[in-house]
Formats: sequence, structure tokens, C-alpha cells
Amino acid sequence: MKEVEELSFGDSATGASERKRHLWVGKLVAVLIVVALVVVCAGAWAWEARLRHIIVFVNGQQVEISAGTTAKQLLKDHDNFGTHPGRLLAVDGSVIKKYGGHPAELRVDGSVIDPADWGNTRFSGNADISVKSGGDVVEGHAIDYAPIPYTVSVDIKGSVIQMVKTRGKDGKREIWVGDISKKRTTKRVVAQPVDAQIVGVSPRPQGHKVIALTFDDGPSGQYTAPILDILKQKGVKATFFDVGQYSVQYPALEKRMVAEGHEVASHSNTHPFMPKMKRDALRAEITAGLANMKKASGVSTRMMRSPYGSFTVDQWKDVYDLIDYNVLWSIDTEDWRHPGAQAIHDAVLNHAYNGAVVLMHDGGGNRDQDIEALPGIIDDLKAQGYEFVTISGLLKLAGISVAPLADKSGDATLSK
Repeated sequence: MKEVEELSFGDSATGASERKRHLWVGKLVAVLIVVALVVVCAGAWAWEARLRHIIVFVNGQQVEISAGTTAKQLLKDHDNFGTHPGRLLAVDGSVIKKYGGHPAELRVDGSVIDPADWGNTRFSGNADISVKSGGDVVEGHAIDYAPIPYTVSVDIKGSVIQMVKTRGKDGKREIWVGDISKKRTTKRVVAQPVDAQIVGVSPRPQGHKVIALTFDDGPSGQYTAPILDILKQKGVKATFFDVGQYSVQYPALEKRMVAEGHEVASHSNTHPFMPKMKRDALRAEITAGLANMKKASGVSTRMMRSPYGSFTVDQWKDVYDLIDYNVLWSIDTEDWRHPGAQAIHDAVLNHAYNGAVVLMHDGGGNRDQDIEALPGIIDDLKAQGYEFVTISGLLKLAGISVAPLADKSGDATLSK
């Protein structure tokens, strides 16, 4: 029995060892099978996802790539297909940085891919890829404004009265100032300039028969009062172009002109030949003449007659902001020649027409012949149906007026 028991014990130990060996072998085989499967699957994945070649279309051209190629690698391998980032530009269009603008644009099957995702973007076969250069970027800027100076045009040839048709007004342009470059460039015109226009007119009021008597070079202590007496007696209004230095010398006479309904306007301050004057001296002369008239009679006027009728385009450009009218004449009596009262009378009557402006004098020399001729001139013109008007009255009847002065906002309305 003992031997039997010992034999049985020995067989049992051998069987257990054998079972353990078989179990270990089974596990090893299972592991090997799993490893083999992993290797096969990994190889299959690597083939499918990385090693396999596919065809894609870039900007319409066929390109063969490995399936694992990223968008970033594709662009690198093909020199970005000739595309590049945009430029960083200054406000004037010059280049600050060659590649400082927007990045190149990549689309896959119509969808834009963010540049941050190019390293993770891969393609399927026959993918439709488009690549184009990035757009330029203009630097940031501040906005400033600058005036566009207006010009002055003068067309006064052959006219009796020269006047301001439109007031000049500067335009305005928008300026961009680059944050980086500091360059300044005009971006747009905010407002176009309005040019000042000086034009000539020769009024002939329709439906009227009028004439304007004008007297230069006064007031005169000797001749102005007798002329005013005649005008008052005849019920006639006239225009007196007074010299500023005489206005303050004889303020009572100028005040009488105004009180009796006559028009007073400037004939300068000292009666110089204006075309020979420099701009500053000319402006000072005209300003002083207007100021002395206001001091003498309280009248503010922007009407003038230049001494000797000499006033060119250049003078207008120098002083167009100081005056509205420069009044010449259409009938010159040449009374300064002292041709005799009858010659002065005939000069007026022989050349009278509707809208005529007659030149005579109440100062600047001996004016006895004017005083003698004046009553007959008035009576004979009345007999022909003429009415007597001031220069302002003549313009009003003709429907002519200068452009109004700028209002408080600085805008000027154009006259008709």
C-alpha cells in the first residue's frame, strides 16, 4: 500500500508540472498572436494613413502626396505653390514689411483652413485644394484734416461794374497719418473748394430807362455843396465816390450826402495809382479809405471806384475780400479837361442810354463847369424820359447782387 501511495504521489506532481508548462505555452502563443495582430494592424494603419500615396488637386493641378502629408508640409515641399503672405503697407502705399500682411489663404474642398491648423490638416484622395497669396494690410493710422485753398478767377474785361459773384471758400481733405511710418497722405476730399469769382456786368434794367450820375474826388469845401443844392432842387439822387482823407476833412458834407438820399462809396484814401502798389500797401490804402468814410459819416460800404479807373486782375486778387464792387463808368464827360459846360452837357446827352453810368467830379480841381452843366443835363435827360438812380439802385433794378458775406459758420451762399 505504501508503495502504491508513493507511486500515486509521484504521478500527481508530474501532471501538475506538465499542466503549468502547457498553460505558459498557451499564454505565450496568445501574446504572440496579439503582437502579430498589433503589428499587422499598425502596418495596415501606417500604410493607409501614412505610407500610401494619394492624388490631390492643388489650384487645378494634380499632385501626388503621401496620405499622411499635412497642409503645412505640402506647402513647404512645393514652395507654397508660388504664393506668399501679403505686405504691410504704409498709408501712402509704400511697403513697410514685405511679408507683414495677411497669410496665404488655404482652402480644402471650399473651406478655409486657419493657418494655426495647417500642421494638423491632412487630405483625402482627390481633395480639391486652392492656395492663393495673402492680402496686403495697411498700417493703422490717425486722421487729420487740411484745407484745400480756393482760387480767385477774374473776368472783368469791358464791363462797367466789377463785382464779387462768389465768395471763395477753402475745401477740406482728409489726411491719414501712419502709426508706423508717420507718413501723411490724402485719403479723400471731404469738401471741394469754392472758387472766388470776380465778374464784370453792365446793367441795363428791362422795362426801365435809367441813368446814374456819379461824382469823384470829393468832398470839396468849394464844389460839393453847390452840386448837392442842384441835385436837391431837381429831386435827383446820385452816387459820390469820396476820397477818405477828404471825408474826414469835410464830414458835414458827407453826412449831408447821406441825409439827402445819395449813395456814398470809396474812391480810396489818398487817390493813388493802384496798379503800381504792392499788395500790403494797396490793402492798407483801401482799408484806410473805408475807415475814414465810416468815421466821417457812419457809412460802412464795400463799394469802391479805383482812382483813374485803374484796377486790374492782380489788384482784385489782392483785395477781393475787402470790397464787393469796383464801379467804372460808361460815359466820361472828361470834365477834368475843362472843355466847357456845353461840352460836358453834350457828352452826357449824346451818349445816354438805359443803364449808363456818368462820370463827373465834385473835387480834385476846378469844378465850376460841372456846376454850370449839371442843371441842363438833368433837365434834358428828364425830357427824354430818364430816371436817375444810384449805383445800388441800378444794380437792384437789373436784379444783380454780389454774393453775400460768409455767415457765422463760415459758409458763403452763392448769389444768383
